[in-house]
Order: sequence, then structure tokens, then C-alpha cells
Amino acid sequence: MSPSVPLQEMIRAIRSARTQCEERGVIQRECAAIRAQFRQTDNGGRSHNLAKLLYVHMLGYPAHFGQMECVRMIASPRYSEKRVGYLGAMMLLDEKQDASLLITNSIKNDLSHSNQYVQSLALCTLACMGSAEMCRDLAPEIDRLLRSSNSYIKKKAALCAVHIVRKVHDLGELFVPSARSLLSEKNHGVLHGAVVLITELCERSPETLERFRKTVPDLVQIMKGLVISGYSPDHDVAGVSDPFLQVRILRLLRILGRNNEAASDAMNDLLAQVATNTDSTKTVGNAVLYETVLTVLDIKSESGLRVLAVNILGRFLLNNDRNIRYIAMTSLQKIVLTDHNAVQRHRGTIVDCLKDQDASVKRRALELSLALVSASNIRSMMKELLIFLSSCPPELRAQAASGIFNAAERYAPSKRWHIDTILHVLTTAGGDVRDETVPNLIQLITNTSELHCYTVHKLYRALLTDISQQPLVQVACWCIGEYGDLLLKGECQETEAVQVTEDDVLDALEIVLQSHMSTPTTRGFALTATMKLSTRITDNVDRIRSIVSIYGSCIDVELQQRAVEYNALFKKYDHMRAAVLERMPVIQKNSLGQTNGELSEEPMKESQPGKVKQEETALPPQPAGQVVDLLDLLGGSQEPLQPGSSVAGSASTQLTAAPTSAGGDLLDLLGGFEPTPLAPAPTVTVYEKNGVTLTLSCEQQSESGLTVTLTASNSTDSDISGFTLQAAVPKSVQLQMRAPSTDCLPAHGGAKLTQLVVLNNPNKVNLKMRIRVSYTCQGSVVQDMVQVDSFPGL
Repeated sequence: MSPSVPLQEMIRAIRSARTQCEERGVIQRECAAIRAQFRQTDNGGRSHNLAKLLYVHMLGYPAHFGQMECVRMIASPRYSEKRVGYLGAMMLLDEKQDASLLITNSIKNDLSHSNQYVQSLALCTLACMGSAEMCRDLAPEIDRLLRSSNSYIKKKAALCAVHIVRKVHDLGELFVPSARSLLSEKNHGVLHGAVVLITELCERSPETLERFRKTVPDLVQIMKGLVISGYSPDHDVAGVSDPFLQVRILRLLRILGRNNEAASDAMNDLLAQVATNTDSTKTVGNAVLYETVLTVLDIKSESGLRVLAVNILGRFLLNNDRNIRYIAMTSLQKIVLTDHNAVQRHRGTIVDCLKDQDASVKRRALELSLALVSASNIRSMMKELLIFLSSCPPELRAQAASGIFNAAERYAPSKRWHIDTILHVLTTAGGDVRDETVPNLIQLITNTSELHCYTVHKLYRALLTDISQQPLVQVACWCIGEYGDLLLKGECQETEAVQVTEDDVLDALEIVLQSHMSTPTTRGFALTATMKLSTRITDNVDRIRSIVSIYGSCIDVELQQRAVEYNALFKKYDHMRAAVLERMPVIQKNSLGQTNGELSEEPMKESQPGKVKQEETALPPQPAGQVVDLLDLLGGSQEPLQPGSSVAGSASTQLTAAPTSAGGDLLDLLGGFEPTPLAPAPTVTVYEKNGVTLTLSCEQQSESGLTVTLTASNSTDSDISGFTLQAAVPKSVQLQMRAPSTDCLPAHGGAKLTQLVVLNNPNKVNLKMRIRVSYTCQGSVVQDMVQVDSFPGL
């Protein structure tokens, strides 16, 4: 291929190459010919060669050797060479390369050229790749061109000024007078550039924003002219007059009217006119309507106008385009807390979107449906959500289950309905629920004594039907162990009477123990339930003893330990087995979300007015016989202690007040509740902002080991989702973050998030920690940073 091959011939030769290697060969030969011609002083085909080189660059091959040729062609007096030179500069140069500085003087000269098209080339190049230094040098020239009488130049200069403002914020004040005067232009291109420039200036400077609020009447007049104008072939797009300019003006009005009542009042009538007169059957009209809705919802608009905006979003939900439905639900999600009643009117349409085939639309519909649940519609909404849960994609099942749990806990019309709903979720998606679901449901069942018989019968039938859902099996085993006597009586007014024998119950528990689907935790629940039944049945105690003894040599250490302790109850301490295995007491929760056995600071302050040192904390009174027996459960001491003697050892100082029953709480046979020390670790508040509070407590595990507990709560009126914590420590300190308890914080402190951080400081350096807090509230993502320089208790 000769060096004089035209661009078209080179393109044809490259496209006809059969292999990548053949294509590279063609390009290498052509690049060698172009490089040779660049070195010639008298080269009449410079623009032709540079054009070919730019095509090579577009294919991804190196073309940097053409940068200096671009600089030379920009300085050429010929327009044809200037045009290709500027195009090459925009493609091959950027602000990081020194060669870009060589064209600054050429751009300055061309900005004063008598030909408007040469000026346009210089403006486009500066707006595309101008560095901060070039912007500072050429900003006065751009301001001069903004006052030009040529509309073609003014619209190019306005967009170039936008680039300068983004690169050098301090130069914004230079363009304020010129930008204000451009709003009186009739040319739509100039108006579009002016609105973009004013938007950029207002976003960068609050002082400039206040100055441009005076232009709201002018912008309203321009927008009205676009809305009521007749057909204009130059600006009409699908029946809408210049929708691009309309969208830009609406965005600027949104910025000017935000948090300003006077500016908002000036644009209310206009927004109502746009919302009612814009055609919503075309995508162009929907774009204008969507910007109108965003503006109405962001400014201090009238309540009727906000309802109109919500109704427009409701119409979007009926659109066949999934993208429009998605953005409608995204916008409704942001305003559901402030305009709840208006959004509720479209509840049926939103619920129908749960059946959409698109996964993104389903996710948005689920989030919005959960936000619409209230005390008045809990039954109907929960019915739809449970139907969705049975057929939803696996990636949405955990989110749906968590949302249903939160809604049921907040708005449950009755205890029985609450229990039935949770059991339905466990039956449908038990493998996708959070870890705290099991203890929460156990607490709910325990506190609802009038439904114990109904619950144990229902769980027993669910256990016989399916044992693959582990959380459901765990709760069922717990209930059978606690209320097995009610199951065996068969007298339940709430459900159909079913005659269940002792062998039937033990067979069901043995199936759970032997199933390959049962986790070690589930087997622990089943073994404990079997043991508890030894005090609730009379004819099969020997069978229970044999079941328990089998697991005394189990490979699982936790299960083996339980079995050994239970065998000891059968043999050495059979006289106290009935007392130890009696029914669990009611688990009470106070306003802070703590169960019985946990002591908060406020009650301690009320009961102990004076300050008491932790090391001087006295043991609460204990029934002497019970304490001795429980401590010696596995046969540690042969001599009973005297009632007046004290129990030595560090563990004795941690004992809390036991109930008057025979130690049921102390053994904590079900392993579901952790005993809490009497004196909690000191806690400090490290972050408190926007209603979110983060506290920190420490516990020294060893000389170099430290466990830090981070606890977050939400006191606002809105639920918080996507809550994450990230921590950083000095390089010599080893850090391990455990999984958080949840990623959602309900409003009004409904639940707390806890996360453990394990630190190892072998070099004993000064310990510091930086924590990043991230969460989403009302559709807005919030990130913040806090530094902890001192740790409590160290």
C-alpha cells in the first residue's frame, strides 16, 4: 500500500483484513508512511495524513507521534488544516501532557479571528481539553465572546465558560454579569448555554445562588413561552417545543426554589401549567413531566401541587416502559414519608408492580410496598407481600422476609395474627431470615400464654410437613419441649383437636436429630426439647434417657456437652431434674429492647444512689442448696457447702439474681439467651448526628487482645437501610470485623445494630480507630467519618 493511499482506501484495507495479525500489519505499514511524511518539511498532505492517523487512534492503536503535528496544523492559516489540527488535539492531547500548553497561544489568537468558524474551533477545543492554566489565561477572552453580537459564538462561549467554572471555581464571578444578560436572548442555543452556565454557577456558590434568585420571573416567562408556543419546526420534538431547554430550565428552577419560599411561590403556577399541558403519551413529554415532578417535590410547593406531582408518578406506574415505572417508584420512595396519604392512593398499582418480570422493578416495588404498610392496611398489604414472598427471586427473599417481620412487629392487629404471619414466612423462606428471628419469635410465643396450645399444635404439624426450614424447626422443637404437655392433651379451642401420643412426639424429634438437613444448632434444640419432655411425659422416660445417652459421644462438641450434662441430671441429680427442666419464665423486654436478666444503667442509678466500684459488687442472695447443686452439676465436689459458706472463684462474682424456680434460667438449657454480667462494660458515645447514635464499649481479652462492641441506634422518624460500618487502625494493629447483627435501623429506636471488632495490639502502640458510617435514609446516601482516640476501660 503506497503512502498516498486515501483515507477511504485505508479503511477498506483494514476492514478486509482476515486476522488480527493482518490488520496490525496494514496499520504498521501505514503508520510508518505517515511518520515519514510528518518528517518532511514540505508536506502538502498533512491534513490527509493526520486524518488517517486519527482513524488509527480510534481503533485503539498508538498514535501519540502525531501530537506535534496537531500543534503545527493548529498554527496554520488554512482553515482545512486548522480544523483537522483542532480535532487531533481534542483526541490525542489532554491537560496532563505538556504539548497541550503549546496550543494556548494559538487558541488565544483564534478566539480573536474574524471568521466565526475558526473561533468556534478554538472554543470547542478549550471546552474539551483545557487545563486549569489554560482556563486562567483565556477566561477574559471567553467573557468577551459572551458579549458578542453573534449568537453562534455566544452559545459556544457559554458552554466553554461552563468548563472553565468546573476547572477553576474562582473564575465563576467573572461570568455572572454576562450569564445574566444572556437570558434576554431569543436564540434557543444561547438560552440553553446560559441556563447551563447559571446552573453551574449556582451549584458552586451560595452567594451567586442568592443573586440569581432574582431571575426566577425571567425564567418563568421563558418557560411559559415554550409551553404555550405553537408548532415550531426548528425546535419541535414529538409535539413538545424544545424539551431540552425545558428540562434545563426546570432543573435550574429546582435549585433556585429549594429552601426559598418566595422563589417557590413565583414558580408554582408555571409548574402546574407544565404538569397539566404536557403530553404524556410520548417519551419526550414524560421527560419534561418527570423534571417537573422533581422540581415540585424539591421546592416549597403547595400541597395541591404536590398531590398533582404524585398523581403524575402514579400515571408513570401504568406506563409500558419499565424504565419509566422504575424512576416513578424511585421518586415515590423518596416522598412516601412526607406525602404518605398521596402515595397510598396508588397502592394497588404499586402492588401490581411486584408481578413485573424485571428484577429491578420488583425490588423497587418491594421497597415501596413495605414503606406503604400501616396499621389501617396491614392485613391486605401483608396478604400481597406473602404471596410475593412465595414466588419472589432468591435474591429478594431475605429483604422481603425482613420487611414483613418489621411491619408485623410494628402494626400487628393481634398476637395470633403476628405469630401466624411469622410462621408463614418461616415456612416459605425460613432459610433466608436473619439470625435473630428465632429468639424474637420464641419471646413472642412465651409472652402470649393464651396461645401456647394453639402455637405448639401448629408448629407440630409444620414440623411433620417439612424439616428443611431450619429456623422453623428450631422454634418448633423449642415449643414442643416447653409445651409438650399441652400438645399431648389434645384439647385446643383455637384449632382442630388432634390426638398426639408420646411416641409420635419423640419420633418427630428423633427425625430432626438424625436428619442430614439439620444443623448442629437445630440438633441442640431438638436434644434439649427431648430432655425437657422427660418431665412432661410419664411412659417414655427410658426412651428419652437412651436418646440422650447416644449423643454423649457425638462428634459435635456442643451437642456432646449437652448430652453429658443431661445424663448427669438423669443419674446423679435426678431429684432436681423436674425443677431444672421446668417451663421457662416469661421473657420481658423494656423500652430499651433488653430482656430480663439484662440491667441498664438507669435502673441501677435509681436503686443505687451512691457510686459503687465494680470490684466491690456483692453477690445477690441465692438459695444455698440450688447454687451448690448447679455449680457441682457434673460432679466437681462431693461435700455440700454449708449455707453460710461462700463460693470461691472468679466465676462466682458474675452470678446474677436467679428466679425462685429451681435454676431454669441459670442453666439456659436452650442456648437462646446469653446471660449478661451485672456490671456492664463502660460505654461512650463516639457519633451522634442526624438522629443516628453510635456507641462503643471495650473488653480486654488478653494483654494484646481487645474486643470492641459498636452499637448503633436510630431516633429519627424514618427507617434507615444499608447501614454499614468500616474501621481502620494503625498498621501494626490487627483488625477483624465480625458480621453485623442487621443492616437496617427501624425508626424511633425500634431495634439496634451491634457489630464486634476484634483487635490485636502485640506492639502495645497507642490505639486509635477511624470509623466510617454509611447508610441510606429517605433515598439519600449519607457517609460520615469519626475518629476514636481513647477507648473506655483501658
